[in-house]
Amino acid sequence: MTKREAERRTMMNDALRRAGIVDYDDREALRRISMTLHRWHEMECGDGDGCIERENDDGTGRPFWHNSNSGRRYPIADREKGAHKRLAAIIAKYPGLSSYIQGDPRGAPLYILRPGDIPEGQDAGGYYSRGICVY
Repeated sequence: MTKREAERRTMMNDALRRAGIVDYDDREALRRISMTLHRWHEMECGDGDGCIERENDDGTGRPFWHNSNSGRRYPIADREKGAHKRLAAIIAKYPGLSSYIQGDPRGAPLYILRPGDIPEGQDAGGYYSRGICVY
């Protein structure tokens, strides 16, 4: 880890602690969830050899790795579903906080939202960057 990465990680941990997530294990679990989701979103876009596809077009169902070279599909573990489940369990411990998952792999996938981060009646999709970025 570079000095800059260490500083960014410290700033993120401090922001999460100020938001009320005082348990270090929860903050580290959020970071691991974020890394899992980031990699999953990358693989949904593909890596040149294939991409992740879901059984149903609506994003539900079993995930498969679609190999673009052979055209074959292979079932894979649903790491996204597990990450969402772990995230929900952590957020449930902290009333008032919520989360937003941004699916574009070019940015951070997970944001923790505090009261007031999203204007009343607005969609989190337009204001999530006001939250705490977890990377």
